[in-house]
Amino acid sequence: MLALLGATTIAVLLALILLNRCSPLVALIAVPAAAGLLGGFGRKTAEFMVEGITGIAPVAAMFVFAIVFFGVMTDAGLLDPIIARVLKLIGLEPRRIVVASALLALLIHLDGSGAVCFLVVIPAMRPLYERVGIDRRVLACVVSMAAGVNFLPWTGPTMRAAAALKISTTDIFRPMMAVQAAGLAFVFATAWWLGRREARRLGTRGVDSAIEAVTLRPQTVSPEALQAFRRPQLFWVNLTLTLVVIGVLVSGLASPAVVFMLGTATALLINYPGSAAQRERVDAHARAALSMAAILLAAGAFTGVMSGTGALKALAQSAVAHMPAGADHHLPFVLALIAMPLSLLFDPDSFYFGVLPVVAETYRQLGGEPLQVAQAALVGQMTAGFPISPLTPATFLVSGLAGVELSAHQKFAFPFLYAASLVMAVACLVFGVFSA
Repeated sequence: MLALLGATTIAVLLALILLNRCSPLVALIAVPAAAGLLGGFGRKTAEFMVEGITGIAPVAAMFVFAIVFFGVMTDAGLLDPIIARVLKLIGLEPRRIVVASALLALLIHLDGSGAVCFLVVIPAMRPLYERVGIDRRVLACVVSMAAGVNFLPWTGPTMRAAAALKISTTDIFRPMMAVQAAGLAFVFATAWWLGRREARRLGTRGVDSAIEAVTLRPQTVSPEALQAFRRPQLFWVNLTLTLVVIGVLVSGLASPAVVFMLGTATALLINYPGSAAQRERVDAHARAALSMAAILLAAGAFTGVMSGTGALKALAQSAVAHMPAGADHHLPFVLALIAMPLSLLFDPDSFYFGVLPVVAETYRQLGGEPLQVAQAALVGQMTAGFPISPLTPATFLVSGLAGVELSAHQKFAFPFLYAASLVMAVACLVFGVFSA
């Protein structure tokens, strides 16, 4: 009975989200509440929801302050000198241009926002591609790869995986650092190869004339507004602060939420003294932060009901009973192999909050560690897969900004993004994250 309740709850959740019948926030709140009441749990349903919210609160806090911290660093112009230097060095040689595109996308995506990354990098690099004659599909592809492989502890998929399974983002990410390095090595090797192929196609032997450096900015921000809150004189201070925050975060010396809270407070005090200026910078990033925090808290309520009612455990027991003999320890690797294509079927909320908990609980009952399931999902599901998934607005943003038809972008980029995901899946075996 509980297994049926769990399966129905997840099916309804997925249907409502995938068919756009309601927003993920509404679905994650209403569906589990209705399931608990229909399952006869009455007032306990509210208790289960509160327990789930309590468990997810540190993750939500980390995400809120991570967005504000990196937003403040970007506002202060931390990346401007780095980006300007890169643009000065690349000249008009296709290989340099394509590799630089990947590097800039990696730097801009440090804040975890794919949309901001694409809004900043593609408009800045597109004139170079058009001037030299490089295929714009290459621009869309390499920027997508660099952003997709960059699954940091504060990026959406990692946060969702941690929230769904109640695991620390640091615990998920730390063993994956070498895996991500392997993925990034593939990204830059591919960018160099694509640039070399374009150079051959164009008959370019290398043009070394330097180009004028430009300041990258989102299209929605005017130059006047941008300069009002730039702090170029504090570049080295901001860089040191950012490196300290990332270092403490990865080392696990303190809670990620506390690290970003202290980092945000320090960044605001250094760059924008005075309550009015600080309030303005917080307000500038509040919408993105609160939107994701609300989703995470709603997800906590969903997982709280699924766990508290026993529906998740019963559903996993049913899955275990029907699993072929000897397939238990292969589950993470199999998930890693199909994680990227699953981005075409599931949006991040429905997968990480609806599907992943069932897979993780199934693997736990088989004697495995749910942490490995989270890590397997991150090699592709809405990481390498998000820039071509029709279920995310970022995909349309990439193709639109690059001036490439959506279908052309998907056909061109899919093999490279999937290959990056497979490289990371194999790296998980090589570095012992999980076994085949």
